[in-house]
Amino acid sequence: MHPLPLNRAVLLAPLTTHLASCCRSREEPAELRSTIKQSSASTAMTGSSSFAALSILVAVVALLAATAASAAGEKETHLRVFWHDVVSGGPNVSTVVQVAGGPSSNASATGFGSVVVIDDPLTEGPNLTSRLLGRAQGMYVSAGKDSLSLMMAMNFVFVDGAYNGSSLAILGPNPAERRVREMAVVGGTGAFRFATGYCEARTQWIDTRTGDATVEYNLHVRHD
Repeated sequence: MHPLPLNRAVLLAPLTTHLASCCRSREEPAELRSTIKQSSASTAMTGSSSFAALSILVAVVALLAATAASAAGEKETHLRVFWHDVVSGGPNVSTVVQVAGGPSSNASATGFGSVVVIDDPLTEGPNLTSRLLGRAQGMYVSAGKDSLSLMMAMNFVFVDGAYNGSSLAILGPNPAERRVREMAVVGGTGAFRFATGYCEARTQWIDTRTGDATVEYNLHVRHD
């Protein structure tokens, strides 16, 4: 018997299908590799972001812990004393002395350029005869040309009471014509080591003829 004639397309169809399948199977690993690379990169970026966020969180927690520890060991003290600037009464009574001045200081309405050294008593009450708590030792400079403004640089040295032997350092402008003046507390010794804070000064009494004055100082201090 003669074999039946075969259609070449029919014979080649399975082979074509098989080759196409093989080609697809070879292309898929490349696509898969690309997907894996993208996934790996995304995972790496996610891991890096998570690590950065965790590092920031740890740093914030450490900072808060240090701040809390510092605040826990810190004290806050409020003091009120009365500062007496005694100009009159002669050298045996006066607690101030002018040590320098500019050529026109005496002619100036504000005493501009005058430098005064003080050793003023600090008392518990507004009267000069009340309990002595310490001395205000330092100087003030008339630094206002057109208005009475003093630059204060003095130590409140305590000689009695709970803070006997300790001191506070005060520095700043004192515009004397204002009702309330604020200056900085920039340091301290003894019970007031590492002190920072501020003080408010209010004039209680002044004799414009002699220059004698009583000033109330309220000090707000943070220290060890």
